[in-house]
Amino acid sequence: MRRREKFIIVSVLLALGLLATQYVPVDWRYGAIILFAVISYFMSAWALNEDLQIYEWLTILPLPVLYATSVALFYFLLPELLISRLVILAIFGIGMYALFLTANIFSVAKGRTIQLLYAAQAIALFFTMIISLLLTNTIFSLRLPFYINALLVAVTHFFLILMSLWSVKLEPRIDREILQYSLLFVLILTEFSIFFSFLPMQIWHISLFIMSLVYVGLSLFHNLLQGRLFKNTATEYILVAIFIVITFIFAFPGK
Repeated sequence: MRRREKFIIVSVLLALGLLATQYVPVDWRYGAIILFAVISYFMSAWALNEDLQIYEWLTILPLPVLYATSVALFYFLLPELLISRLVILAIFGIGMYALFLTANIFSVAKGRTIQLLYAAQAIALFFTMIISLLLTNTIFSLRLPFYINALLVAVTHFFLILMSLWSVKLEPRIDREILQYSLLFVLILTEFSIFFSFLPMQIWHISLFIMSLVYVGLSLFHNLLQGRLFKNTATEYILVAIFIVITFIFAFPGK
C-alpha cells in the first residue's frame, strides 16, 4: 500500500473516531478522548512506519496525536449545530492528512536537504500554534488550580517544542542542546501559565497570548539553532514580544 493511501485511510478513520467521541456519554468523554489519543498514536505510527526511527516516536508522532487530541477536546465546546461540526470534521481530516505529509517529509529528509523541507517546517509551525491555542484554551476552561494548569501546559507544550526544535536540523537523535532549549522554553511557558491563572482575563485572550509566545520563542530558537540569530534578528523578535505584551495589557485588561 502506498504512503499516501495510508495517510488518507488513517485521516478518514480518525475523523470518524473524532465524530464517535461526541456520542459517548458525558461522564465518559474524557476517557474516550484519552482512548482516541492512544489510537491516533498507533495509527499514525502505522501510517509512517516505513521510515520511522525509534527516537521519532518522540519527535514526529506527538504532533498528529496532539492535533487529534486538541481538536477532540475543542469539539465539545462547539455549539450543537450539525453544519459547524461537519465543517470542523472536514478541516480536521484535511489537517491530519497535511500533518502526515509533513511528518513524512521530516522522516525521509534525515541526513539530506530536500526542497519541501522548508515548507514542511512552516506547516509544522502553523499547526504547533493551532494546537497550542486549542490545548491552552481547553486547560484554562477546566478552571483547575494554578499548579494543575502549569503541569498540563508544561506536558503538552514540551512535545510540541521538542518536535519543532528537532525539525530544524533533523539529527538522528535527540540532541542534548535541543532537550535543554525545550525544557527552558517550557519553563517560561509554565511560569506564564501560573501568572495567568491568577489574572481576570478571558480564556481566549490567555490562549492567544500563550500561542504568541510560542511563535516568538520558537522563531528565536529556530534562528539560534540555524546560526542565524544575529543582533538585529534578536532585537526584532524582542520588540515583537514587547509589542505583544503591551497590546494585551491595553486591549484585554480583564473580564
